[in-house]
Amino acid sequence: MEFYQLIEGRETIRVYDTDRKIPDEVLNNILNAGRLAPSASNRQPWTFVLVASKEKLSAVKATYQREWFQKAPYIVVVVGDKTKSWVRPKDGYNSIETDLAIAMDHIILAAENEGVGACWVIAFDYEMLADAIGLKKNEVIYSMAAMGYPPEGFQKKGNKKRRLLEEVVRKI
Repeated sequence: MEFYQLIEGRETIRVYDTDRKIPDEVLNNILNAGRLAPSASNRQPWTFVLVASKEKLSAVKATYQREWFQKAPYIVVVVGDKTKSWVRPKDGYNSIETDLAIAMDHIILAAENEGVGACWVIAFDYEMLADAIGLKKNEVIYSMAAMGYPPEGFQKKGNKKRRLLEEVVRKI
């Protein structure tokens, strides 16, 4: 798919064919896109937790009580280690959230490219999710994405509403 068409056509998908598995090769392509994302000073402070087992899916799904989320066949949790991310010397700004956002964006776009529906989620019970995935001492959870193939006959809404380019660009 042409890159700009991919960006224009990508939509949040919250309905999944629960019987259709994503092949390992496709999952690896999606996760590899996150791995290839840029990070400050190339620190790559991330781990991508792929949740696919029934037991772990149940524990992770308990952290976000939306009906559509309960039907997601896969969930990717983007985790970062603050001790591995770049810190700006002058003011102590830690790049962890920026790095992890870029990685998640690559994952979401790769899913779209593979025909896999995805929804970026940041509204979850942090402590429950940390426990469910076995979060390590220096790690932080940035976000997660529900993923799966849309059901047969699914149609995107096609009504992406965004401000005009002239409204968001300031040339100086």
